Amino acid sequence: MELGNFFKLLWKRRLLLIVIPLVTIVVAFFAVKNLPDKYISSSQIATGIVDQSRQLLDTDPTRSSREQSIAHEFSNLIEIMKLKTLLNQVSYQLMLHDLTSGYPFKPESKLYQTMNEAARKHAIMVFKEKLSKKEPLSYYNKDENGLNGLLRSMGYDDRSLSKNLYVIRDEDSDFITVGYESENPQLSAFVVNTLCTEFIDYYTNTVHKNETDAVNYLAKLLDEKRKILNTKTAELQNYKIQNGILNLDEQSKSIFDQIMVFNDRKQQAEKDVASYTGAIRGLNNKFTPKERGYLESAVAKYNQAITNTQDQLHILNDRYVRSGFDPKLKVALDSLSNRLTTQINQTSDKYISSPLTGKDELVRQKIGLEVNRDMAQNSIRAINRSLDELNAKFKSLVPFDARVKTYNYDIDIASKEYLDVLNKYNQTNLQSTFSIKLRQVEPAMPETAEPSKKMLLTVVAGVLAFVICVVVLFIGWFFDDTIKEPNDLVKRTHLPLLSHLNLVEGSLDLRKLWDVENRDKMRLFKELTRSLRFEIDQELRGEKILAITSLVNHEGKSVVGISLAYSYAMINKKVLLIDGNFDHPTITEVAQPKTYLEDYFKNNPDNYASLNNTTNVIGNHGGDVTLLELSDENYIRSRFNELKMKYDMIIIETPPLSTLNKSKEWILFANKVIAIFETNKGITKSQKDNIDYLRNLNNKFAGWVLNKTDPAAEKF
Repeated sequence: MELGNFFKLLWKRRLLLIVIPLVTIVVAFFAVKNLPDKYISSSQIATGIVDQSRQLLDTDPTRSSREQSIAHEFSNLIEIMKLKTLLNQVSYQLMLHDLTSGYPFKPESKLYQTMNEAARKHAIMVFKEKLSKKEPLSYYNKDENGLNGLLRSMGYDDRSLSKNLYVIRDEDSDFITVGYESENPQLSAFVVNTLCTEFIDYYTNTVHKNETDAVNYLAKLLDEKRKILNTKTAELQNYKIQNGILNLDEQSKSIFDQIMVFNDRKQQAEKDVASYTGAIRGLNNKFTPKERGYLESAVAKYNQAITNTQDQLHILNDRYVRSGFDPKLKVALDSLSNRLTTQINQTSDKYISSPLTGKDELVRQKIGLEVNRDMAQNSIRAINRSLDELNAKFKSLVPFDARVKTYNYDIDIASKEYLDVLNKYNQTNLQSTFSIKLRQVEPAMPETAEPSKKMLLTVVAGVLAFVICVVVLFIGWFFDDTIKEPNDLVKRTHLPLLSHLNLVEGSLDLRKLWDVENRDKMRLFKELTRSLRFEIDQELRGEKILAITSLVNHEGKSVVGISLAYSYAMINKKVLLIDGNFDHPTITEVAQPKTYLEDYFKNNPDNYASLNNTTNVIGNHGGDVTLLELSDENYIRSRFNELKMKYDMIIIETPPLSTLNKSKEWILFANKVIAIFETNKGITKSQKDNIDYLRNLNNKFAGWVLNKTDPAAEKF
């Protein structure tokens, strides 16, 4: 499918492409001629959203998040301004203006004109009441529904207002622009200013109320959380006071440290007992049994003082251990130890003599070691008692610790809840301080009329009509699978093309087709017929019988056959035209011949027809009959041989291929076959078998003749 064919179609339909847009332009001109002028008033509202001081409230410092938050705030403001509640307020004030003013914004509607004075006063009262209470008119109340109808009749209802209202943010600025378009400049300014005022009041009151409610709620919640925290803290303090707990962690740590110290002292004392016992055993081994007996009897009377001192030393050592090794007791303990040492030395110096004089030093050492061993053993006992007390005290702290931890856990939760509420309260309080303050920085004023768009609308209507025509033609051309040009026929059938013949306008009389009076009309047709005659001669190469067929009826076989016969006659050839179409004997009806096929090809000696020198057409009587039903093939072939001897060219119009064997029987006796195909017709699936039949004829099929082509296409 070539695009050039589409341009040819546009050229063919050029008058349509000119007339329809012109008519559309004229209709559009008269349609928009009386349209009223349009007046647009606008105002700007400063929001303060992009104020740099508001960045203190941003929890997310990223630029993208802040821009997204700002866009959301502007979007919310714009949607609030378009609320039905606010538009209703504007509607009420517009209606009140027209009802109370001598200069209404719009002409009175039919419903408005039907209202009497009492109805107007009642309407004013209802509108003022709804305006003060900011309530909508109810559709379920008959009276209020009637007022709704009044608003709609005047074009003051919310839907009518929203159609001509626009609310936008000025790019990335801090301003919101509100505009309204109407047929009255005063009306446009009034709508914009009223909407801005109502919006600012509504937003200010709503935001202030919401912020106040939020702050009060958070303050109350904060007080509750503070009381809960104080209660939990007081419970912990009372529990510590009742159980004598100052600092449980420090107490447990102190007791544990004491236990570790006592364990260290115990280990040291056990080492001392072991070492003292070994030393005493070594000294005893140095004395003979007789010496040990003497020494024991000699010093027995002096041991009483030492024993008393040792008892005092044991008591003091026990106190020293139980006090946790108090340094003050250590001084007294050292003093008492020195006294015991002195007593031991006196015993050794004064009372041990005679046979044991050489053993004095060993005796003194033995007594000192025994005293030290006894003190170490006594320390172990005291340390064990202290360890038992400390372990018991440490175990007693376990339940206290669990209870205190429970109290601390409750306090942590209460404290966290309190701090969360406190942070939320501070943030909300800060936001209420920095909440946006809307103000109308530029009130709307009545403006001059907008530039007229009437001419633009008229031109657009014409262009649109032209585009629609082109689109419709393109769709029709794109989905059109009919044959319009010779190349299309060749591509669709893959069979050769001999020539084409143009469409002759007007009624066609085959008997006067080549008369002088039709010379101008038939000029192109004659030229194309001559071209077809030449192509047929090239295909016949001296043969004489040409069969003309088609896929279906009414393709123009009769016209082509008569035209070819006349064309051959013009070059002084003797031509015989045979009407072989028994179903539609058009040539017979036109020529009214004297010889018929039923007579000439009938193999009957009693009815043998012969041709004279003036016969140039053989017709048929029509009816449901075929060629081979007239006679057998050999006889018919012999009759054709006779015709070849008398005529230079024999042209046979056969039935269409859709008649199956009726056409094929004639093609048996033809030297060449041409097929006529009418333009602007498609090829159906049932016709593809007939095309395959023509293709199987091989060289016997001379080619297609595309009939009734468009003469304008030839000139294009």
